[in-house]
Amino acid sequence: MDVTQSELFSLPHQQVLEKLSSSAQGLTAQQAEERLATYGKNIIIQKKATPLIANVMMRYANPLVAILLIAATISALTGNPISAAIIGLMVLLSIGLDYLQSHRSLVAMQRLQAQVATTATVMRNQAWLDLPYEQLVPGDILRLTAGNLIPADALLLSARDLHVQQAALTGESLPVEKDDKPATAPLENITEAPNAVFAGSSVISGTATAVIIATGNKTVFAEIAKSLSIAPPHTEFEKGITRFGFFISKTILFLVIFVFAASVYFKHPLLESLLFAIALAVGLTPEFLPMITTVTLATGAMKMSHHGVIVKNLAAIQNLGSMDILCSDKTGTLTSGEMVLEQYIDLEGKQNEYVMLLAYLNAFFESGIQNPITTAILNKVALNPLDAAILQHAHPDIQPYTKIDEVPFDFERRRSSVVVDHNGEKLLITKGAPEQLLTLCTSYQTNDLPLPLDQSAITKFNTLLQKLSQQGYRTLAVTMRKMPNQSVYSALDETDLLLVGLLAFLDPPLKDVKATINHLKAEGVRMKILTGDNELVTQHICEQVGMVVDRIILGHELEHITEPALAKVAEEVEVFARVSPMQKQRIIAALRANGHVVGFLGDGINDAPSLHIADVGISVANAVDVAKTSASIILLKHRLKVILNGIVEGRKSFGNVMKYLMMGTSSNFGNMFSMAGAILFLPFLPMLPFQILLNNFLYDLAQVTIPTDHVEPSFTRKPQHWNIDIIRRFMLYIGPISSIFDFLTFFVMLSVFHASAVLFHTGWFVESLATQTLVIFVIRTAKNPFKSKPSLPLAITVIAVVTIAVLLPFSPLAKVLGFVALPWGYFLFLISATASYLLLVEFIKKRLMWKWLQISK
Repeated sequence: MDVTQSELFSLPHQQVLEKLSSSAQGLTAQQAEERLATYGKNIIIQKKATPLIANVMMRYANPLVAILLIAATISALTGNPISAAIIGLMVLLSIGLDYLQSHRSLVAMQRLQAQVATTATVMRNQAWLDLPYEQLVPGDILRLTAGNLIPADALLLSARDLHVQQAALTGESLPVEKDDKPATAPLENITEAPNAVFAGSSVISGTATAVIIATGNKTVFAEIAKSLSIAPPHTEFEKGITRFGFFISKTILFLVIFVFAASVYFKHPLLESLLFAIALAVGLTPEFLPMITTVTLATGAMKMSHHGVIVKNLAAIQNLGSMDILCSDKTGTLTSGEMVLEQYIDLEGKQNEYVMLLAYLNAFFESGIQNPITTAILNKVALNPLDAAILQHAHPDIQPYTKIDEVPFDFERRRSSVVVDHNGEKLLITKGAPEQLLTLCTSYQTNDLPLPLDQSAITKFNTLLQKLSQQGYRTLAVTMRKMPNQSVYSALDETDLLLVGLLAFLDPPLKDVKATINHLKAEGVRMKILTGDNELVTQHICEQVGMVVDRIILGHELEHITEPALAKVAEEVEVFARVSPMQKQRIIAALRANGHVVGFLGDGINDAPSLHIADVGISVANAVDVAKTSASIILLKHRLKVILNGIVEGRKSFGNVMKYLMMGTSSNFGNMFSMAGAILFLPFLPMLPFQILLNNFLYDLAQVTIPTDHVEPSFTRKPQHWNIDIIRRFMLYIGPISSIFDFLTFFVMLSVFHASAVLFHTGWFVESLATQTLVIFVIRTAKNPFKSKPSLPLAITVIAVVTIAVLLPFSPLAKVLGFVALPWGYFLFLISATASYLLLVEFIKKRLMWKWLQISK
């Protein structure tokens, strides 16, 4: 083509066909084959499935996993294969679980995808054929009928009563009218072309023939989908894990260098010093974190699946718990996506059954409608949605009426008429666009009496119409006229009409949306609406669901707003209307730049880019495929309420992960700090390298059941975010407290029990494991530990590990592990020291640490 796609919309049909090297008889099979080789298959871009190896490697690409793998490698090279195997197993287990959950969710999502037609009716070799979508090429002549999905972008050559649903592309809930007349005005948006149809939309009613002008990657659909091929920005969970990984890396590097240097300075053997420093590094590394995080999130995913939610990747659960702003499209998410007839009124604004009767007769007797139950209601894809809404309303008695004739809807008249017989009297019933019908009326009905349509009545009509429009209603006027007997009726008879009343339609909000929004607000999640629909409809819906709408920003206003200004506007404004997909992305990016964790709920093609870049993308089971592909969470039930359950599960998961982090970093840091200090005055190493690794393994083993623990409501009431400062404070406050009791143990072992190196190693091994393991009962709750019971699995594993630590020195493995039996007097010290340590931690927790957590919220 030597013209752009948009320029084709203004050309006469013959010129369009010439530009496309086609004709009204379509292409030959040979031409189609040549073009298929040139343009490629008509396959819409979607997010490609990541190969298995690449998928697994992506999960290794974070600092924490890198630290663990380095630690495992060094352990293996320095004669500690058991430690290396344990660390490697934990990494493989966590990554395997994460991959399996993602894969299982992907399979489940694919099973949910709606069954859609995969063939289109195309003229080839001057005959109509049904061909697979992927074989269509530019220049093909396409035949469209009600119910068809549109497989490619096409220019209309002929059209009759054609209505197309473009909501998935534009966000506009009401179908748009299309005709075959070339566009006469420049187009701001290509989807506004009145003579073009686009891939991803569907035919609601009417018939048409069209010539395909773009397929595959060149369609409007694909332009939107292209943004999905770009890697999304890191989510809150990913950024948090990365920050924690770098924090641990710096801490480990400092301690290892210090301990190794100090050990060498005090003339400990070089190899022994190196192994000791490496053991310290491994001991400070929370090697079970990937597994505990994965198991915790997988547990949340299983619970969410029981509530009708598919989690496509586990990180989405924590992101959901951290979310403090939920952005949503309006159509199909806050609303049902289907028009409902809410009012049928006369010019006084009063409900009028006669208006309803006339509207029902008009809708019922239109072409193609034979049975209002089976055809109009159960198969309403073949109907204009406004007619479907009328026919789904209360059923008036129409038996006394018989259809005589009709004048079908067309785009110039913007109305439809039917002629019916009622007890020998002929009635012309016309419904259509209010402004145009008003010009054909000479009288109006009030109190069942016809009155002249004077200026006062016209003013009353316009006032009522404006009021309904401001409330977000779509309106149709209903008129009638008594007709003489005649053989043919036509549009020329639509004069001297009696204005009977108005019909008001609305795409209503879902029943539980208002309560859900209020509940989200109570949970610390603000709701923002980003929609392509008009501002009047949007404002009305928002007010119905309880949102305060002080200001609405329109899409054209955003074009002139800079990024810094948008950051302020996005923070303050709750509703954005007539926005494009790119503008939705800008708003979400601005909110994320302001430090918010942003969720986006949408179901259309135009929502896919926003779902892609949000921290957590949420879609529904009946959404278009590209939206479900872009989302990380799929709602099987079209109810916002299930999101609340997901938010709570996300916060519980994060709460349990934080317990492990605070436990691991503080206790491990305390032990490592104690070892580093002991190096300065002990003539021997305070603990052997493999004893450090065993201590760390048993400690982590006690924590594997943290995912089963209860999380208090006080922690789940507000969004929770990664806060490295809180982890650092835990480490710097609880770590030294642990070290105080370690140094006390050193003193007792050397001064009271006059311990040899072996006895010293044994005594400290048992004390350090007991204190750092049992402290979970204190740290896990903001309450008194005796008033908040841990889960049974957690209690069992903690007690079991402490028991193992106490029994090891008396077991047959003692000699192999470098332990000796402890004197019984030591256990009196152990009990008193452990109890004192737990009491001191409880005191600090009440005074400082949970205060920090509250501040972090």
